[in-house]
Amino acid sequence: AFFVLVAAPLSIAVSLGAALLVDSKLARFTAFYRTILFLPVVTTLVAAAVVWRYLYHPRFGLLNHALGALGIGPIDWLGDPRWAMLAIVFMTVWKNFGFNMIILVAGLRSIPPRLYEAASLDGAGPWTTFREVTLPLLAPTMTFVTLMTVIGDFQLFAEPYVMTQGGPGDRTLSVVLLMYREGFRWWNLGTAAATAFVLFLIVLGLSALGMKGGQLMEMYLLEAGIL
Repeated sequence: AFFVLVAAPLSIAVSLGAALLVDSKLARFTAFYRTILFLPVVTTLVAAAVVWRYLYHPRFGLLNHALGALGIGPIDWLGDPRWAMLAIVFMTVWKNFGFNMIILVAGLRSIPPRLYEAASLDGAGPWTTFREVTLPLLAPTMTFVTLMTVIGDFQLFAEPYVMTQGGPGDRTLSVVLLMYREGFRWWNLGTAAATAFVLFLIVLGLSALGMKGGQLMEMYLLEAGIL
């Protein structure tokens, strides 16, 4: 639950920020930046997890070297219970935000330019335009992105399996890793099956909630005359 509550909002915020920067009229070489930011998505997950494990190394990791240059002592990112889950969160956000960024860019480009022109003629500033025009019209896309991100976070497995094995002290133990451990390490097939069924119900509930939320948002936009 902690992972989902932290990783999902952070991933969506980073994705939205990257999409706004890439789609900005002032940005140059946008195709190049989109490619660079999307590269982590197509990188093999296990290979990325192995690389990040070495980046987090308490003695030789680049992250601790950078902290040392700032006068901060080394942190045992994957061995300290206070930092282990946050380390997994950072890696997961880096790995997945590019996918959401591409979807959000498509949503931004579907907004009619005439609405921005009307807002500019009315004297709306950048923040007002973003709040009153961009966010409402981007709401259906944001609903989809949020739904897919939360479902993906509930299915977290490879990152903790490769980087921490669920430790230290089960602080990075995810639902799917628990299901794998119970079913294929301890052969508690009943517990594993029950865990899988609970995960299925969570995903089903989130999907139904997302579909209903999307319908309500579309009705609101239609009634408001925005669509």
